[in-house]
Amino acid sequence: MNLAHLDFLGDFVSPPAVAGHSSYGSGPLRVLWTYADRRADGSYARIGGGPYDPASDTYGQGAFNADDIARAAVVYLRHYRARRDAHSRSAAYGLLRGLAYLQTTSGPNAGNVVLWMQPDGQLNPSAEPVELPDPSDSGPSYWLARTVWALGEGYEVFRTVDPAFARFLRTRLELALDALDRQVLVRYGSWNVVDGRRVPAWLIVAGADATSEAVLGLTAYVRAGADRRARRALARFAEAVAAISAGGIREWPFRALLPWGESISNWHAWGAQMPSALAVASTVLGDRRLLVPALGDTAGFTPLLLTAGGPDNGWLPAPVDRTQIAYGVDARLQGLLSVAAAGDRPGLRQVAAFVAAWYFGANRAGEPMYDAATGRTYDGISGEGVVNRNSGAESTIHGLLSMLALDADAGLARRARTLAASQRVLAGLQVVEAESARLSSGASVVTPPSAWTGESQWSNGSYVDLPAGGAAEWTLPASAERRLVLPVVDLVPDRTAGRSTWSTGGVIDHGSGGPQGVSAAPGALLPVAAGVLPAAATTLTARSTGPDVRVDALLLLPLISRLQLGGNELLVSVDRDTRSVPVARRGTAYSYTASGVLHSRRRAAGRAQVLPGGFTVVLT
Repeated sequence: MNLAHLDFLGDFVSPPAVAGHSSYGSGPLRVLWTYADRRADGSYARIGGGPYDPASDTYGQGAFNADDIARAAVVYLRHYRARRDAHSRSAAYGLLRGLAYLQTTSGPNAGNVVLWMQPDGQLNPSAEPVELPDPSDSGPSYWLARTVWALGEGYEVFRTVDPAFARFLRTRLELALDALDRQVLVRYGSWNVVDGRRVPAWLIVAGADATSEAVLGLTAYVRAGADRRARRALARFAEAVAAISAGGIREWPFRALLPWGESISNWHAWGAQMPSALAVASTVLGDRRLLVPALGDTAGFTPLLLTAGGPDNGWLPAPVDRTQIAYGVDARLQGLLSVAAAGDRPGLRQVAAFVAAWYFGANRAGEPMYDAATGRTYDGISGEGVVNRNSGAESTIHGLLSMLALDADAGLARRARTLAASQRVLAGLQVVEAESARLSSGASVVTPPSAWTGESQWSNGSYVDLPAGGAAEWTLPASAERRLVLPVVDLVPDRTAGRSTWSTGGVIDHGSGGPQGVSAAPGALLPVAAGVLPAAATTLTARSTGPDVRVDALLLLPLISRLQLGGNELLVSVDRDTRSVPVARRGTAYSYTASGVLHSRRRAAGRAQVLPGGFTVVLT
């Protein structure tokens, strides 16, 4: 844990007087630059967001933003709690004062938060490019949710070390709750329909991701003795997050908690703090039911995600955006550790070591992403394995939150670094584009004007249309393991649509989609299981019986997926039977059930047992 780069991003401003905006005490406010671009000489330049106008010293968006100020405050607060570090206490105090100034205190938008501030402290409620809502304090937002996160954790810390400041934070948090009550929780108990699925209508900005960050703050607030209203808000928001769990052991998205309440086809790693939020809320509220979807996400989906290559920015529903950033990695790490603690599942801490190893080189680039000597976390790795050497606020913040978690567990930190020093071998989910098939009988490749449908994305920007009698044949990469075949297809609510018959024996009804409801597009791109491909099989065929049969891609999921880092392995099953599988080296095999309960611990003499829907960790 090194705060040097986060400190470097910090600054102070004395904003001009603006009606409806004030803070605690007097003097300059602490803020945080949004980006840090790496210069050719290896130094870093602090910059804002959007085009820069040197004549006015302004950015199209701004220099400082509420999102990063709030999350940086959480870093300093947690560091203070862990170390009783006076500098971190002072920095948290300053950033919370800056964040409070961004909150609107009067008028119809009271409680909401302006997102951007210019270098001189002037507010920029309407940024370019446009943010939604616009103006940024005109409705609920990610930055309102993150403000609740920071204010909640701030109140919990300062109520004992600075009660007067804590009372101020409580007043501002209650103001934020006023806004959430009238704008979001007023819909409590109402449900939206999204392509046939019921989804809670009281998620903040329709996002379980945004709502989960507010839950983290409300949990801290309730833990610190908040009143009945805050506890009720916490329970209702946690209920909404839990309700968006989806899929099953062999059904996409494999028990993940989906982040967006207006799509059943969209998962992203960034901001996906739903399992950690449910874990801490379950403890504070004494509601063990909240742990069930959190366990599905961490013990079911996350191990599969790791064997597929790690926390990608977008499974939409195919892994379309394979960029990986610290925001996504940290969300997976925090989720595993929080659920492990709340659910007494120590095996999830073993999985957490495989996640944390990303920071030290166990990633697509094979390079460290965190530099302990400077405190920098780089801004991400592209799908092709290219490191973005910039180090802006978001990456720095979430890298440091991960380092705080590792500093709290020396054994976990050692294991993560050991894993990162080993060669990385993957045998998990593979994607085959539909348009790579040999097409016949009228089948064709279609490239829509936009790959983005409004709620999902066509993989590689195209799909295959199979008219009645149309056929496609794919040549597949070889595998020694049997593979579950999940074609990504467009399911529409139209009983006249055709079916596709697959050589694996599966039949997909393309007209089985549900009513569109509030989703942005009719139909839903979804992976649908179409049978199991035998080991060593390299061909797959599909034939249509009618219209509206659209195939986007093929997801091939081994019944036993694996991530190998040296002699250490993570094995994940979607098989229906217990399997004994070969492993790289002798070690100790820990076999876990589908809910993360330890089933057996034994020496792995070249083989290890993997339970149906469970995972096994082999450590040398």
